Amino acid sequence: MNRRDFSTATAATAGAMLVSGFSLPVWAQSAAPKEGKEYTRLSKPVATDAPAGKVEVIEFFWYNCPHCNEFEPTLEAWLKTAPKNIAFRRVPIAFNASFAPQQKLYYALEGMGKVDELHSRLFRAIHVEKQNLSKDDAIFAWIGKQPGMDLAKFKEMYNSFTVSNQVRKASQLQDAYGVEGVPSMGVAGRYYVDGTMAGSLKAMLKVVEALAAKSP
Repeated sequence: MNRRDFSTATAATAGAMLVSGFSLPVWAQSAAPKEGKEYTRLSKPVATDAPAGKVEVIEFFWYNCPHCNEFEPTLEAWLKTAPKNIAFRRVPIAFNASFAPQQKLYYALEGMGKVDELHSRLFRAIHVEKQNLSKDDAIFAWIGKQPGMDLAKFKEMYNSFTVSNQVRKASQLQDAYGVEGVPSMGVAGRYYVDGTMAGSLKAMLKVVEALAAKSP
């Protein structure tokens, strides 16, 4: 979804206003992606958390975004064969304060080591089962129904200073990359690409690979 789309649509209807990243022409893989067309270079580089010898790649996403949901299986498949120099992480975005509960949800799950188990399940709950998981109480109710989840520990993590700090940093990173829509990706603290620029969401991953290959 795009920031401008959200300003005129509710979370429930925003998906109808989006251009599907999978329906656009695929970026020509035989040519190097062009700066200013397939990707943009940040005017001010962003500090990364990647270990030495690795290139940080970030997926900016939102659980309520229908195209993030559509992109997730493709991204998961790509991660299994992605270049070895890539250090991948996800960053939940917020175009306004109503997004914050899902940012906290993600970071609470990350803090409990439960992202791998519940990330895809959350997309299914929202987009297939049509559950509204945009507010604290709904999130707690859903978490309480998940096998093996300790709701009290989740609430403690969800409301912790650690998660609040991660949400703050996520918003700062979103601003630093100039994120205008999701799903989109940041590379090496220097480059930003989304499906519209790349030609499709699948092509976005090819652009990411090309940018990671030329990054130190």
